[in-house]
Amino acid sequence: MSSSAIDADGDAPDLVCQLDNVQGIVDALTSVRWKRHQDAVLEISEHGVVLIVEESSCLQAKVYLQKELFVRYEYSAEGRPRFGVSLGLFVDCLNTFSVPGNSTSIEIRYPGPDMQLLLKSVDSLDACIYAEVRTRIPDTISWDYNFEPAGSTPLSFTVKSAALKEVIDDLEWPGSSIKITLQPVPPSVTFRGEGHGDLQIDFMYYANTDLLISFSCDRQISYRYKYKFLRATTSNIPGSVIRDNRGSKLTIGGGGMLKVQHLVSVARPSTSHTHIDSAGYQQPSRIAYIEFFVKPEVDDNTVND
Repeated sequence: MSSSAIDADGDAPDLVCQLDNVQGIVDALTSVRWKRHQDAVLEISEHGVVLIVEESSCLQAKVYLQKELFVRYEYSAEGRPRFGVSLGLFVDCLNTFSVPGNSTSIEIRYPGPDMQLLLKSVDSLDACIYAEVRTRIPDTISWDYNFEPAGSTPLSFTVKSAALKEVIDDLEWPGSSIKITLQPVPPSVTFRGEGHGDLQIDFMYYANTDLLISFSCDRQISYRYKYKFLRATTSNIPGSVIRDNRGSKLTIGGGGMLKVQHLVSVARPSTSHTHIDSAGYQQPSRIAYIEFFVKPEVDDNTVND
């Protein structure tokens, strides 16, 4: 693509932004890429960019890229424009700008002359890479997660991301849906699969505080979730999250809706020494927030107090 396509005269673009660490954004977007061919919706606003993907009206994921993540963020649109892209194509395109061991800066513009998403490298004196990603009119998001608290006391726990991924990977063996149970006495979380065989994994809060970082529950509650949707929440957790020993937070809301939250650093490697606490949190301006929403299976035999 010629440079004139990016510098073409005309109406001001809705968005011009610049990133100084492409790999961090690639990690964040890859975390919600659970299959090869996957469509996504991008929503831009004065607050940042949100990428939304979903499947079968049972699983939805969002990547929040707040404007503070960008070294430049110029927004001039009215309202909140939305457009659709191929998630795989977008991630692969970003990957062409990422150089292992180096932080690469790129500029992103939307829309281009034909409503494309335009990308351009900006930190090289020797060469400049241009790319464009075709967009489409987005499909309507088929369901609104409407995540509401299940009561006055949150039903939630935070567990090391590596441990959560290992548990969910292990639970593939029974070949069934997964039952998640929280109980206040003794304070614990149980993952159980019953199918070809039975497998139960328990996190006892006081006995495993290195793994189960926090726990909140005032009554016993159990819900079942389809394994393939539960696995999608951890299947592509970036290696950086595992290396930084971060935590993932799981919350059960009204009707059994499960929310899974991950934090992905998009800080340049030179600033990776910033303070990270035991739950894996660091300065908010350099964190991409990932949220998954999983609907429970309908189970007439499940009783929640």
